[in-house]
Formats: sequence, structure tokens, C-alpha cells
Amino acid sequence: MFRSLEFGNGAKIVAQDQGNGSNGSGPSRRAIRFPDGHEEIAAGRIGVLLVNLGTPDGTDYWSMRRYLKEFLSDRRVVEAPRLIWWPVLNGIILSTRPQKSGALYDKVWNTERNESPLRTITRSQGEKLGADLARTDPRIIVDWAMRYGNPSIAEKLDALTAAGAERLLIVPLYPQYSAATTATVNDKAFEALSQMRWQPAVRTAPPYHDDPAYIEALAASTKKHLAALDFEPDIVLASFHGIPKSYFEKGDPYHCQCQKTVRLLREVLGWGPEKLMVTFQSRFGREEWLKPYTDETVARLAREGVRKMAVIMPGFAADCLETLEEIAGENAEIFEENGGEHFAALPCLNDSEEGMAVIKAVVLRELSGWI
Repeated sequence: MFRSLEFGNGAKIVAQDQGNGSNGSGPSRRAIRFPDGHEEIAAGRIGVLLVNLGTPDGTDYWSMRRYLKEFLSDRRVVEAPRLIWWPVLNGIILSTRPQKSGALYDKVWNTERNESPLRTITRSQGEKLGADLARTDPRIIVDWAMRYGNPSIAEKLDALTAAGAERLLIVPLYPQYSAATTATVNDKAFEALSQMRWQPAVRTAPPYHDDPAYIEALAASTKKHLAALDFEPDIVLASFHGIPKSYFEKGDPYHCQCQKTVRLLREVLGWGPEKLMVTFQSRFGREEWLKPYTDETVARLAREGVRKMAVIMPGFAADCLETLEEIAGENAEIFEENGGEHFAALPCLNDSEEGMAVIKAVVLRELSGWI
């Protein structure tokens, strides 16, 4: 907390509590002294910015078009030469895809708040983390942003610095690193920072694909939600968002980190590869992506006699279109059309107790030395 102290000569000092002192006897304090007549400014805070992929502002054509254009114009997401990609994007995709994507978002849209589930959940993650960490150190302020769409990273960085954040931790909410996810969040953040006259000190959180807190949370969440089903699955798929195979061949570690996450999760659950399989979803375009593909695997297993299946999505920190519509909707239909009988898409970690424990553990670790 801040305390304003006035002196006889008109000078003002804003004293800020900074947690326990080195001897543990009480709060240490940082004094920010302003000369007489100086405008009061916020200072001495520590900002934490949670960032997820993105969301359209609405499901109408123009909202979807703005969102898709920003997303698919990112060179980290689509690495095809611009001379080839721009005519395809602007001449075909942005003319036809907004209506199709809008119809899909309509199926999962949070009509009460008129927003996507991803925005609802990410907001809740930020609010819960902020309330929790404020009890740890009152200097910490937490906010949230989207890489594509609103609220933007630049907007939230401005808000945090205006609130006095002199130190800033950027947390891409992607357990596994990919240039198309983690790197592009950091790119956008540093692009915004490059426009600042007075930059805060900055850290970026690394991926947490093998963090014990994350693996334990996945195991606990999986067991809890499986226990709530009225059937026991013959097999469980761990479905991750895919990336083009060429990105992996260029050195992207995403595939390896997905595999490690599942290997560690199998060890905790006591399952073998025949019980928990890795697949990749959400591909688009004609290029080969990471295999095996989730939809093809779901269809094949159903045809081979698997009648009960559950799917977890460890790479998503929050439920979104790809989990709620693509897996719980499209892939459930694929399973049933090919002979499957019972299908369940288990919730992501979201803002659950398990999910918040992961985010808190990552943030506290990366704030080490600042708090």
C-alpha cells in the first residue's frame, strides 16, 4: 500500500510497503520523493499480464473478419511467402471464412456476457490471480490480454504502466512453446514496449510443459472429470492444437514438449501409451501438419471397435472454440458416425482450483527476486 507524507517545505514522499523486511519484523519501504508542486504519479508496482490467443468481439461478419485478418496476417502463424498468401487471404479466406467461423462461434458464445468463452475464462483467471497475489504482495497488479482481438496487449501494457508498474512479467498462457503462440505474444509485447518512452523492466514466462505443478494439476483434473462420467473410457486422447510439420522441421520444439507432457502425465496416472494417446487437431490448408490427426484417429478407433472415448486438451489453458466446438461437437459426431457410443470432452484447467494453482506457481516462480 502507499502512504503520502507531507513535509514543512512542501516536499512530498510517497512511501510504499514492500512486504516483509529482511529480518522478518515488518514491511520494508521504498520512498519515492517528489519536489514541491510535482504531479503525483503511481510507481513501485509489479505488473503481471496474462495473455491468451485471442477472440473476436462478436460473431457477425465484420467482427469475425477483423479478428481473422489480424490472426492470419501474423507471419508467425502463416509463414508462407506474402506474394502467395496475401491474395489467398484477402481474396478468398476473408470473403468466405468469417460467415463460417461466426456460425461456429455462435454455438459456444457466452450470450449472457456477449463474449467468447475464452474471454470469460481468461478474465476470471486474471481476477482470481490478482486477488490471490495481492495477499502475497500488495504491490502486485494482475491484468489480462489477448494476442489477437481485444483487450490488446498494447492497451493492457499502457494500463499497467499507468498504474505504476515498474516491473512487468508477461505470461503467455501456453504450456508448450511454439513460435506461433508463445513467440508471437512476446513479439507483440516488445513491439508495444518499443513505443514507450519509459519502459518497465520486463520478464517473460517460459513454457511450463513439464512443470510438476502443471502435470499434477492435469492428473488431478483428469481423474476428477473421469470419475464424474457415467462410463469408463476404453481410451483417452490427449489432443493438442497442431502446427505445420514444416515448423517442427525448422526447429520448433512444440511437438517434443507435447510428447513430454503426455509422457509425464502417463507416469502420474499409471497409464500406458495404449490408454493415453497423443493427437493433433485444428489443421487448415493443404500443408501436412503434425500427426496423428485427432479427427482421423477418432474415426479410426471407432471403426476398430472402441466404443467409449474421452478427450483431454492439455495444451489449452482455457476452453475455447477448438475445445468446445471442434472436440466436444465435431469430433463427438465423428465418433458416433463411425460406431462409437460414449464420448466425452473433458474441461480444460480453466479457472478451476487446479488451473489457478498452475498459473500461480508459474507466476510466483518467475517473480522470484522481485517479491
